[in-house]
Amino acid sequence: MHHLLDPSSPLDERLAALGQPPWRAKAVRRWLFGGRAASFDDMTDLPRALRTALEGEFRIWTTTIVTHSRADDGTEKLLLALHDGQRIECVLLRDQERRTVCISSQVGCAMGCVFCASGIDGVVRNLTTGEILEQLARLARLLPPHERISHVVVMGMGEPLANLDRLLPALAVAQDPEGFGISQRRITISTVGLPQGIDRLAAENPGYHLAVSLHAANDDLRTRLVPVNKAIGLEAVIDAADRYWEASGRRLTFEYVLLGGINDSAGDARELVRLLGRRAVLVNVIPYNAVAGLPWQEPSAASRDRFIDLLRASGMNVQVRRRKGARIDAACGQLRRITPPAPAASPPA
Repeated sequence: MHHLLDPSSPLDERLAALGQPPWRAKAVRRWLFGGRAASFDDMTDLPRALRTALEGEFRIWTTTIVTHSRADDGTEKLLLALHDGQRIECVLLRDQERRTVCISSQVGCAMGCVFCASGIDGVVRNLTTGEILEQLARLARLLPPHERISHVVVMGMGEPLANLDRLLPALAVAQDPEGFGISQRRITISTVGLPQGIDRLAAENPGYHLAVSLHAANDDLRTRLVPVNKAIGLEAVIDAADRYWEASGRRLTFEYVLLGGINDSAGDARELVRLLGRRAVLVNVIPYNAVAGLPWQEPSAASRDRFIDLLRASGMNVQVRRRKGARIDAACGQLRRITPPAPAASPPA
């Protein structure tokens, strides 16, 4: 049984073997991405015999919805069970006209960021291209017919640059006018900062927006918070980010999760200013979203405001991420950890 959402699916070859014209494959994909078909029966302009034949050879859905959570601010989160029983999370965020989706690239994460729920149990495996695309398809079905996904952030579970072989083909479909039709300039890849992965992205496809998660401006503190930094070092991360900027010409984003009493002092702010220098960057300050069972605390309003004011006073472009979906545990990995294993819900009708 082939996963229809995987670009390697032999749909074209099978249709040709069934004597179907080449445009039938486009019609099927139009139903998948534009028509949001949940089953072959929904593809009403295909002959019934063809729908039956495809149903016997292809699967549209390889995931099932374990939990569908909704917040008052319009945020929706899906906990999905994969075919092997592993679980991942993806999120739909509504902000004025924007319809942003946050998707995962791996089951778990190997980077070990101490404040992140995604990596507490380590990495289990990479997601396939089809599993990445299926998150987009699931989230698109949460929107009314007149709305479309406008932005994609690969900022869910996992380290995206550790799974580029499967992620890049998925993002190609996301951009394709016959796929989800999302502008490449509206797709962000978030990374802890793997220089080899950044350089590969710069060489192969530098059109994506790159967001580098710093969380500290010196190696001692960053290694404490992001253990993989011990083998990399901040200098190598910043150098790779500079090379990506040179290749793409796009402003870089540096993410900084603000942890109360850990990295939110005035000295931390000044150190961050010195590290980033006069680069034309955006610093995305993310006040920590507390995770049950972890010792880290949210910053106080006073320390948060002082940190942000010092950055802005230095001339930095600063954005503060608003908390969305906190009541539904929308931070990466939270829902997966607090939801006990249970029979998955049926695919959508």
